[in-house]
Amino acid sequence: IIWAVSATFSCYILGMLLAILINREGTRYKKFWRFIFVISVAVPQFVTLLTMRTIFNTNGPVNGMLRNIGIIGPTEAIPFFTDSTLAKITIICINVWIGVPFSMLTTTGILQNIPKDLYEAAKVDGANAIVTFFKITLPYMLFITTPYLITSFVGNINNFNVIFLLSGGGPESLEYYYAGKTDLLVTWLYKLTITNKDYNLGAVIGIIVFII
Repeated sequence: IIWAVSATFSCYILGMLLAILINREGTRYKKFWRFIFVISVAVPQFVTLLTMRTIFNTNGPVNGMLRNIGIIGPTEAIPFFTDSTLAKITIICINVWIGVPFSMLTTTGILQNIPKDLYEAAKVDGANAIVTFFKITLPYMLFITTPYLITSFVGNINNFNVIFLLSGGGPESLEYYYAGKTDLLVTWLYKLTITNKDYNLGAVIGIIVFII
């Protein structure tokens, strides 16, 4: 649940801020900036995830660069996917990076459909940019995007690809029954049924996922 909430609202907030920044009157080359973010949407998700796993691997480009500039020792490596806390942070950041373009495109369409008369009336009444955002922009966007937030939340609960392709649910732990430190219910269900043939517990987990 914590994973789904953090990933959903992080994507939504960052996407909304990007959309506001790109669509404001002072921003130049709006179509170019939108195009840059849409490119990441065009790339299949599994390709992005496998690329990220390679980049943040123990012997990947990120650790190699950190060794070359002297931040870590020649034989050291930052455990992006082998340390439980750092693995969770890395996975959430990558998932947010993948999801932000979708949120930005969604909120861009909503921003462009907010009546301009509301902003003009607020400006006449003396409202500044902060008041306008919290009294007009944010309530309007939340009202329209509530179904999107619900589906995004459910999608993150069942986000099998991100966990399976990045960390595989690891690092492994003896604290849970076949579940790693970064496993979701759906990846745990996969391990129980496909890997360990424990269909009884797998059926229970499947029902719990359905209820959530």
